[in-house]
Amino acid sequence: MKKNKLMGVTLATVMAASMLATGCGSSSASGTAASAGTSEASGGSEAAGGSESAGSGDRVHITYAQWGNETETAATQKVADKFNNSQDEIEVEVIKIDHDTYVTKLNAMATAGELPDTAIMSEAGVLKFAENGLLADISDMYGEGDSKPLESITFKYQGTPVAYSAANEVLNLWYNKDLLKEVADKQGLKVEDVTPPANADDAWDWDTFVKTAQSLTVDVNGKNALDPDFDPDNIDIYGCTVNTLPWQLEVWAKSNGAGYFSEDGTQCTIDDPATVEALQNIADLSSKYHCAPPVTSAANALESSLGSKKVVMATDGTWNVGTYLGPNADYEYGVGVLPYMKEKVTICTGGPNVVFSTTKHPEEAMTWLKWYYQEENSWDLIEAGTWMPILDKWYNEEELTNKWIDNDNFPQHDEYKSAVVEYAKNNSKSTAWYYVNGTDEFNATLDTAFSSVWSGDQTMAEAIAENKDELQEIFDESNAQ
Repeated sequence: MKKNKLMGVTLATVMAASMLATGCGSSSASGTAASAGTSEASGGSEAAGGSESAGSGDRVHITYAQWGNETETAATQKVADKFNNSQDEIEVEVIKIDHDTYVTKLNAMATAGELPDTAIMSEAGVLKFAENGLLADISDMYGEGDSKPLESITFKYQGTPVAYSAANEVLNLWYNKDLLKEVADKQGLKVEDVTPPANADDAWDWDTFVKTAQSLTVDVNGKNALDPDFDPDNIDIYGCTVNTLPWQLEVWAKSNGAGYFSEDGTQCTIDDPATVEALQNIADLSSKYHCAPPVTSAANALESSLGSKKVVMATDGTWNVGTYLGPNADYEYGVGVLPYMKEKVTICTGGPNVVFSTTKHPEEAMTWLKWYYQEENSWDLIEAGTWMPILDKWYNEEELTNKWIDNDNFPQHDEYKSAVVEYAKNNSKSTAWYYVNGTDEFNATLDTAFSSVWSGDQTMAEAIAENKDELQEIFDESNAQ
């Protein structure tokens, strides 16, 4: 859709800005739930430590830790106050911890036996705390008949649920409709033939995607990349770009029938031939087929790719609807499902909230987070398009789905419903940090290893082989069997 600012976007932006960038890079939208009201509230406390005695009268006092500034903490406390005023058994106090020292502070609190009852956590940090016995089993948070968080956004340690994401985000193929039509018209192509499918049933296979991207890649002389006279050294418009953040690249390995790890998280499979092939396919977009620009970290953001009006299609996460495409894109944009190699799949992510095992009141802590997870408490972010709901009823009940996506900030209703809602429900798999420990260090090592591939100095097979021992060691040290 064309840009269209929503009234609630200001608060949504404030809250999204406080969220840790572990999962989504500079465009992260994962983290804690946000208030749908104003940001005026009494501030939270800087004191910490699990609650032991009643807070107000006979109420159980529950603490909730988060990173953020005073304004963000006050906004979260206002949400907690809604919960506090809705019942008379539990009192929630929000604790502010500086973003830059958040994990260090929690580690110190764990050592001192002073962890809060509940807290926001980065995606990659969940299983480390679970491994150390610091997270509660939350299997009983939702009962029979309750609408539950999607299975794909459930963090599990050795098969036990230990956290749910506070928001759902999946990867899609986004495109500049204006630029696509312009290039198609000049190249004599039918727009419908080069428009990314919005339905998984019609998803492009990889060869079709590459050929389409080549047909939309044009040099300064107006020749596309399928023309024998195409000049790869003087490209004006690129057909596509693929986000090369290591955690996002995992989707292609899964699509090719493999992955960085086995599905049960017990083996590192980064050197599986199917994984290597999938990752090399991404490198080939630039080096072999010339339909994607050279890889740079800046090009991963849709603001830099689609926003340059020199790239027709780009992969990235759904949070972009709220952080860039809806409020700031000055062109009409569309969304499709990802192309596939062998399996039609996307991956999901979203920052979680946790219950620490040291709490004296696990039942009350889960009651609070279950309430907090309700979409009504983060509606600004959902309405803006920064977050997607986590509870299955929003994906299965038409009335709720329409409430969510009948929105001028979003792409056309049916397009978004099939390309995002149904795709997330039917084709989404968990990103590795939902079931594998140590993914932050693992992905950082991959990022360094991949740089030599993007520069053309190594093939993907060579880069992975050279770094396999280090990657295996990281996996083994973080995932003791």
